[in-house]
Amino acid sequence: MIVARETYEVTDPTVDSQIVKLKASGADVFINVAVPKFAAQAIKKAAEMSWKPTHYLVQVASSVGSTLTPAGLDNSVGLITTAFFKDPSDPQWKDDKAFLEYQEWFKKYMPGSDPTDSFYIQGYINAQTVAHVVKQAGNNLTRENIMKQAASINDLKLPLLLPGINVQTSATDFYPIERMQLARFDGKAWVLFGKVYGD
Repeated sequence: MIVARETYEVTDPTVDSQIVKLKASGADVFINVAVPKFAAQAIKKAAEMSWKPTHYLVQVASSVGSTLTPAGLDNSVGLITTAFFKDPSDPQWKDDKAFLEYQEWFKKYMPGSDPTDSFYIQGYINAQTVAHVVKQAGNNLTRENIMKQAASINDLKLPLLLPGINVQTSATDFYPIERMQLARFDGKAWVLFGKVYGD
C-alpha cells in the first residue's frame, strides 16, 4: 500500500522537506527514485532523522562515487538497488579479466577521475554496444541501417555485464537490458544477492 508520494523539481535546492513528510507518513519502505544529487540528499536526511525504512535506491543513482559518498557511506548501509554490471566497488571483480582491462583503460583515459563512479562503467558498456551496432551495420552506415541494427541485437554478452545478463533488442522491444540482480550496500561495496530477475 502506498501511504505517501513526494516529488521534486531539479531546480529545488534540497529534498529535505519531502523526506520529513515521508517519515511523518509512517512509511516503512522508501523507494528513492531520484537523480544522484537528490538521492544523496534523501539518504543523508533520512539518516539525520533516524528514519530507517527499507530503502530501495533506483539504479541510476546507485554510484558509490556520485551518490553514496556524498550521502555518507555509513548513512548508506543497507540500501538496496538493482545491478546489471560489475560494480567498481565490488571486490569480487578485482581479478576479473574484463574488469582489469577496464581499469587499465580507466587509468589511461580517465586520470584523476573517481574510479568508484559507476557512470564511467555504464558509459564504457554503452560504447561497446554502439561499437557492436556499427560492426553489424558493415559498410552501410545509413541512419536507416544503424537503427535497424540497433533494434536487432541478439543476446549480446558484454564482458562487464553481470553473469546471466545480456543486451537484447528487437523491432518491437527497444529496451536493451531487461535483467537485473539485487544488491545491498554494506558500507564499502554493493553486495549482490538473490537471482537474476527479468524477462
